[in-house]
Amino acid sequence: MIPLHVHTNYSLLQSTLQIEKLITLCKKNSITAAAVTDTNAMYGLIQFSAKALQAGIKPILGTYIDEPGNIKLYTIILAKNNTGYSDLCKIITQRKLNDDFSLINILKTHWKNLFFISSSLQILKVINSKNSIYAELIPTTSNKKDALHLFEYAKQNNIPVVGSNPIYFEEKHDFELHRLVTAIRLNKTITSLSKDELVDEEFYFKTVPELERMFRKIPEAISNSHKIADECRVDLKLNEYKFPEFPTTNALSNFDFLKRITFEGSQKRYKNIESKITKRLEYELEVISELNFVNYFLIVWDIVQEAKRRGMMLIGRGSAANSLVAYCLELTQVDPIKLNLYFERFLNRARSNPPDVDIDFSWKERDEIVKYVFEKYGYDRVAMISTTITFRARSAFRETAKAFGISDREISRYSKKIPWTDAANLPKINEMFPESRSLDFDKEPWKTIVSLASRIAKYPRHLSIHPSGIVITPTKITDYCALEYAKNKGLGLIITQPDMYSIEELGLIKIDLLSQRSLGVLRDTIETINKDLQKN
Repeated sequence: MIPLHVHTNYSLLQSTLQIEKLITLCKKNSITAAAVTDTNAMYGLIQFSAKALQAGIKPILGTYIDEPGNIKLYTIILAKNNTGYSDLCKIITQRKLNDDFSLINILKTHWKNLFFISSSLQILKVINSKNSIYAELIPTTSNKKDALHLFEYAKQNNIPVVGSNPIYFEEKHDFELHRLVTAIRLNKTITSLSKDELVDEEFYFKTVPELERMFRKIPEAISNSHKIADECRVDLKLNEYKFPEFPTTNALSNFDFLKRITFEGSQKRYKNIESKITKRLEYELEVISELNFVNYFLIVWDIVQEAKRRGMMLIGRGSAANSLVAYCLELTQVDPIKLNLYFERFLNRARSNPPDVDIDFSWKERDEIVKYVFEKYGYDRVAMISTTITFRARSAFRETAKAFGISDREISRYSKKIPWTDAANLPKINEMFPESRSLDFDKEPWKTIVSLASRIAKYPRHLSIHPSGIVITPTKITDYCALEYAKNKGLGLIITQPDMYSIEELGLIKIDLLSQRSLGVLRDTIETINKDLQKN
């Protein structure tokens, strides 16, 4: 039986199952395909897809979408193909951005590239009959009566059924950890949680024989899981670059245009164009073309040119300083010929990583140039990139202690002695760090608190905004990933759900436009000097 309803810990503070562990469990149990269906999200979907493929497991890409204000009303949505994957991204984006989002309205639409799986009678009654819909049978101890009722309704209405045991944690005893992360998410104590706020205790990873016993009287519930898995064929072509075409207004190809402006720039940089400069430029341009980064260089060049046209202060830095092309395009200010810098450190044929040109702007002007990028390439094709905030030692300790009802004052007395380190180190932290020697975690409740806190080490907690990264896509960005508001929705900042690592796995290239306070200070200083000179 194929697991089609699986929550990883990217169902933020709901599930405790890590992606790596899910894949290990599938391998151990000879499961050849598995879905990930995190709640209203695709945060870990690209990471799961890449790691599953590496392990020889077919990744099925999906999500669990619930109705705002009625989280019991939900459906699993699985992508049949790449178009279905894009549909998935659009639905998640609507769920996250639209205040008037209605799951019922979504389901009334015909989505030919998606599978819908739901245990809700209300969903089954309203969904467009043209959709590929399955009734989800979940025969846990507490749900047997509802599952039987659903099975009878499905048979009467010719709706196929599929067996399911939703997965939120690895083993049954991990329910304790689920209670902890739920308490953290709801800002409650563990003891105050109601049954409705927790998932079923049986929602752990069951072996294939266990599942087959559960559905021995309904064999089609098992066979349909394989049928669905077989029909899901999404190929995201991970690590194949998908960069937008730079819009030029001349008859030259983009490569020829890049070559022209590069050599024009070399004449500004050097009084005499020696043969070694020409050869170096020809070589770098050849590599850039072979690796399909022509449009990347043109877009970064365009941003820099626009910034200079507006009189902005900026500076390029990082390994891009090793590139003569970057120097001639005025992306950097360091002469790699004079300083004998190797281009290969920045870009070479054996390196799979995309180029990384970091451009620093004054903190007062950075937002203006970011706005230019959005306006030039389209608000539907540009987004800020997210970063995933995870639990470290201090945050894991503090949140776990709060969930146990410990006062903030008492928590602070301990947490101030916990250094910046991995939460997994908490049980032995007094042996590892001098500042933590006085911490005594051998007594209760601290022993239990520290033990649980160490188990949520590196768990995703929430998204934030990458300090500099933006992404530009060839078509609508929701063809590639879902979007949501940054943590402070009131600011109206929209970010990608996948973080920078997943964005790169997708083959989308981020552009780093950084905000630097020192450039702002330098600009203010120059302006002040000029004003004083004018007075005199």
